[in-house]
Amino acid sequence: MAMSTTTQPFLLYTVPITPNGHAVAIVLEELKAIYPSIAYDVDVVDIFVKNTHKEPWFLELNPNGRVPVLVDRSRDDFIVFETSAIMLYLVKHYDKDFNLWFDPSLDPNGDSEMLQWVFFAHGGIGPMQGQLIHFQRTAPEDIAYAKKRYLDETNRLYGVLELRLANRDWLAGSGRGKYSIADIKAVTWARFYTFSTGDSIDRWPRVKAWIELAEKRQAVQIAISKK
Repeated sequence: MAMSTTTQPFLLYTVPITPNGHAVAIVLEELKAIYPSIAYDVDVVDIFVKNTHKEPWFLELNPNGRVPVLVDRSRDDFIVFETSAIMLYLVKHYDKDFNLWFDPSLDPNGDSEMLQWVFFAHGGIGPMQGQLIHFQRTAPEDIAYAKKRYLDETNRLYGVLELRLANRDWLAGSGRGKYSIADIKAVTWARFYTFSTGDSIDRWPRVKAWIELAEKRQAVQIAISKK
């Protein structure tokens, strides 16, 4: 198993330029700004040329052979894979003041809403938009049906976001909502809407405003600037 030789509490294996890479980095940067003990090392995994994510040492970390993967050195090198699982792990263990999530005992409805939107993004936006990128940009064959299928489904999902964001700033929580990992998970894909579809995000004005609001956060700016 390959490990970084530095000694920050967390080691993040990632591809920093991807939506999933951005999501975990944003959570870490948000927590880092609040809690001085939070710090992390980054090991950039070459998934484009060397297929490092398929090497035996990496498959020991994540048998699914995907990034990101988090190693928590402060808990006996505990390993977490899958973006949403990593985000939930980080807030449950390290966000004691519920800055990025909801206290399940005091706000069970907010907690449930957050989980619903995390799963919506994890099981819907990410896979559909990811497949769209593949068939639009990297597939060895030009398959019109696949392009239309994933474009239509991606736009349907953005229609859901647009509906949810009526009179709201954030996806989960009462009133106008509260910024949480639900937004982080979804907005990191939404930022790639034009790249994925070739269309302007202006088509979804509420989604556009939500992206712009998230991008004003310093932690988001730091995370998405990493290469």
